[in-house]
Amino acid sequence: MEVPEMEWVDQKAEGTQQVAVMETIGKIDIKYAKLPHAKRGQIRVDVKWVGICGSDLEVYRGARTPEFLSYPMRLGHEVAGIVDEVGPDVVGLQVGDHVALRYVWGAFAEYITCDPFSAVVLPKEFPLMHGSLIEITPTIQTGMERAEINQSKNVLIMGQGVSGLQLTQFARLYSPRNLVVTDLFDEKLEIAKEFGATKTYKIPSEDTPTMEVVGQDFPDGFDVVIPARLEGDSVIDALDACAQNAKLIMYGGIGKTSKTMDFFKMHRWRVDILTTEPKRDVDNHQLFRQGRDMVVNGLINTEKTVTNVFPLSKISDAFDLRNQTRGDVIHVMIDCDVTHDDGRYDDGHIPDVVNEPSQEE
Repeated sequence: MEVPEMEWVDQKAEGTQQVAVMETIGKIDIKYAKLPHAKRGQIRVDVKWVGICGSDLEVYRGARTPEFLSYPMRLGHEVAGIVDEVGPDVVGLQVGDHVALRYVWGAFAEYITCDPFSAVVLPKEFPLMHGSLIEITPTIQTGMERAEINQSKNVLIMGQGVSGLQLTQFARLYSPRNLVVTDLFDEKLEIAKEFGATKTYKIPSEDTPTMEVVGQDFPDGFDVVIPARLEGDSVIDALDACAQNAKLIMYGGIGKTSKTMDFFKMHRWRVDILTTEPKRDVDNHQLFRQGRDMVVNGLINTEKTVTNVFPLSKISDAFDLRNQTRGDVIHVMIDCDVTHDDGRYDDGHIPDVVNEPSQEE
């Protein structure tokens, strides 16, 4: 993961840009920096869209341990934009290319620079906003492959936020025997049904053990369990939902936990606990492009989960909303084009234009 360099200034002026900075837990503000330029082996991207990922929210809440971060810091890694500057020794990418980015942290800004390895080119007729969520597809595909899902497996996905709903779409392509999902809200479960879930269960509260709700129908647990919740404690709940010889796929549940992991239970049930991040650059390269193709070709829907859009100048309001636990808030997007900070999002709706191809080159 790379964090693009910024040269900070005290105030807005010609040749500067807005950049969101998290000063401390629960506080994110707009600062100003000079416009960066692509150095040798780099591209500069005119950032158009950045989604607020669950990992951003964990940092916002202070739910990640100190050895992985320090404040002040910059967030944002689900990026789509347009290449507007190409440095020396860059071959292939060109000015005007529409791209999604991966492994770039700190993208809540108007412009960022990055290594070409982080970019995948999108068709110009594809709406840019929906390209930003391609960033999470390599980890999802890695999890699916390590889960070894097939027609004999019962699969449980815990949580149907933006990542959970994408996990559900990918899992259905592996034709599991049962694709079971849980969530706190009926609105998200209804979308999950559209995306291929065969059984849905509403969990009464965040503290309710999942097996108390699904255990009557699946008393022996599940062959594959994927927590798609932010809380670290959810991995404890996930282990309790595992069947003998199950695979627990750690897409979510990677935050701090206040509970004790029963490793003897894991040992006794022969449960494999597996991570989802690609281990090799070549895997990331291939999976990023494969995920792009699946989204562009309509196998994975990244549009239906977007519920709210804010301009970059109102990123604090966007995080306040994303931090709420609500059925009508799934994915919150930041429009980083400052020319769009004209009130078009003030009434909370998403204009149709965001679902249309960008006319910019």
